[in-house]
Amino acid sequence: MIASLGMYDRAETAGANDRFWALIAEALRARGLTAPAHLTRGDGAYWPAWQDPALILSQTCGFPYRAKLRDHVTLIATPDYGLPDCPPGYYASVFVARADDARSLPEFRTARFAYNEGLSQSGWAAAQNHAASMGFHFAPSLETGGHRLSAEAVAAGRADLAALDALTWRMIQRWDPVAAQLREVARTAPTPGLPYIAAKGADAKATYHALIEATHALSAADRDTLCLRGIVRIDPAAYLAVPIPPAPDQIARLS
Repeated sequence: MIASLGMYDRAETAGANDRFWALIAEALRARGLTAPAHLTRGDGAYWPAWQDPALILSQTCGFPYRAKLRDHVTLIATPDYGLPDCPPGYYASVFVARADDARSLPEFRTARFAYNEGLSQSGWAAAQNHAASMGFHFAPSLETGGHRLSAEAVAAGRADLAALDALTWRMIQRWDPVAAQLREVARTAPTPGLPYIAAKGADAKATYHALIEATHALSAADRDTLCLRGIVRIDPAAYLAVPIPPAPDQIARLS
């Protein structure tokens, strides 16, 4: 068995995630389902977990779900983080630049663009789809491996612009000094947020209700730490309707 909650797991949220998982696992077992005692962390919390036939629960990104995982996992539900100007369960990407860089978003069309990875909805797809609506693409200048690393790359001058998951940006503003060196340039349109998934054939109804029960049982302090407002169900079609932009290497060839 394997479970992971790695998408927003950092030193400041790890304890809350552990307590949230303990409540989820208890609620799953009360419904006759099995659950591991502990969360998997590190590299194994992502693609290895998402593709494991013994996956009990994890959180993935909308882009991997629609591009590679949808036929191999069970979509369970989506957390609602109460993000501004977003329907429940939705999120957006925040474009950030250095605080002393006053350019508007269209003026960044030829700037050095940092992104976490090419299969990220918030770091890559949302940014490129937003740029496409204005008639251009951002050239992939620097792949960083993570949103916080993208923010640090912009602050350090190794890139000029990055697109960050709105919840990650909220956490950076709360806990990371680098936020003081950055400013918000613009936001993309909302898209369905990062969904909870389980292995193909999992009991989606029971797992959904276990998530609801665990969220209600979680302390107010832990809900605040995780920015967790509730659990919602979003139709899979809403995830699949989000456009898939050209991959970084395709855009690089066109640039």
